[in-house]
Amino acid sequence: MNRVLAHTGARFPIVQAPMGWIARTPLASAVSRAGGLGIIETSSGETAACCDHIRQMVALGLPFGVNLPIRFLKDDAMLRFVCDSGIRFVTTSAGSPAKFIAPLHAAGIVVYHAVPTLDLALKCQDAGIDGLVVEGSEGGGFKNPEEVSTLVLLQAIRERVDVPLIAAGGIVDGRGMAAAFALGAEGIQMGTRFVASAESPVHAHYKQAIIDAAATGTWMLNTKSTPCIRALKTDFTATIHQAGLMGADAFQGIRGVYFDGDMNAAPALAGQSAGLVHAVKPVQQIIDEMVAEFHAITARLGALAAAASF
Repeated sequence: MNRVLAHTGARFPIVQAPMGWIARTPLASAVSRAGGLGIIETSSGETAACCDHIRQMVALGLPFGVNLPIRFLKDDAMLRFVCDSGIRFVTTSAGSPAKFIAPLHAAGIVVYHAVPTLDLALKCQDAGIDGLVVEGSEGGGFKNPEEVSTLVLLQAIRERVDVPLIAAGGIVDGRGMAAAFALGAEGIQMGTRFVASAESPVHAHYKQAIIDAAATGTWMLNTKSTPCIRALKTDFTATIHQAGLMGADAFQGIRGVYFDGDMNAAPALAGQSAGLVHAVKPVQQIIDEMVAEFHAITARLGALAAAASF
């Protein structure tokens, strides 16, 4: 059996990325109802609000997960809340999960950690992680400045690691999903595609900016400092790109991007896959089309294998 499905309880191994402020009940519940796995974010730092959304998802009775971004958690309050909430699946990110694995496992929670490098994947496997989210440099948001594509990173990690892998970065449809599975993944994670969905809470201007973006429509920014990010090309990010560094206050206006549609209030995070997103669609349609395309491609490849043909 597919291990990601066994760990998550979802119908399809399609996971929604834990985007700050965006990955809350309206979007997460739509993904879970459509057969994927919705994730509730905690990176916004709005602990009370995030806890409320976790309670809402528990009450809905849908399979879902919670992301714990280790570097951004002020204390262990969110960890303790998650351990006491009856949640089945957690992803950790932005730091070492070593101290988190034992208490989460003690609460009966499956733990996957997001990794941008082979070295970190090996350390996580040694620490007892249940699975990995393999984040290639194509993805949006916070990135490793040493760019390694999902195509290469998946192969490097699968060669050395036995735990189930969820591929993230550059995937928006069944073609990308089939490619990831061919490289050893058992699931995929999407952020940018779900941001531009009907149920996404972000402003229409943000969704349209993703649709209008080319495959070359993003920049890797602040690569010589922390945090390194991938964001859409805008007047705001052009200034950062030209300077080579990003100010500490760059994200102060992020809610203005998300909810007011001001694309120059802060960096508008998105992956290179924005160039593959051509329309705002309901989450159910996105997932149904993705699954159908995945099965069509894998059936064709299976027929080639059966015939020992190319």
